[in-house]
Amino acid sequence: MKDITKHYSNGEVTIVWKPNVCIHSEMCFHGLPAVFNPNQKPWINAQGATTEQIVSQIKHCPSGALSFFMNADVEKQGGVEPQITAESIVEPTPNGPLLVYGNIIVRDAAGKETHKNKVTAFCRCGGSSNKPYCDGTHTKINFSDKS
Repeated sequence: MKDITKHYSNGEVTIVWKPNVCIHSEMCFHGLPAVFNPNQKPWINAQGATTEQIVSQIKHCPSGALSFFMNADVEKQGGVEPQITAESIVEPTPNGPLLVYGNIIVRDAAGKETHKNKVTAFCRCGGSSNKPYCDGTHTKINFSDKS
């Protein structure tokens, strides 16, 4: 699978979107539809809200498909985008995926490795068609971690 990364900027902040990482939780466009609208092309309008609103919404992305950097920080670093670094933290979400924060390597049964960073959402319900990653099926099948 080709690693696609797209950038959208309002001049102050740059939104980074990695479509191959997206689990389609829909949190972005339900939370900030003036910026994230899948019915428009391009679907991200970085001019649709304030930088603070954009940053706040991106922090709710459970998969890490959306991230951001401040343009002033990149200018200070000579035009180099910041590397995403974090401690590894594992957090189950209520009735949803297992979130792993940090830089990790996911190795499949055949030994193929995929590098992930920021947040990776793993399926806990067993219904994902994109295992081991969450694809949002838990909401369709009313998965409950209380059983």
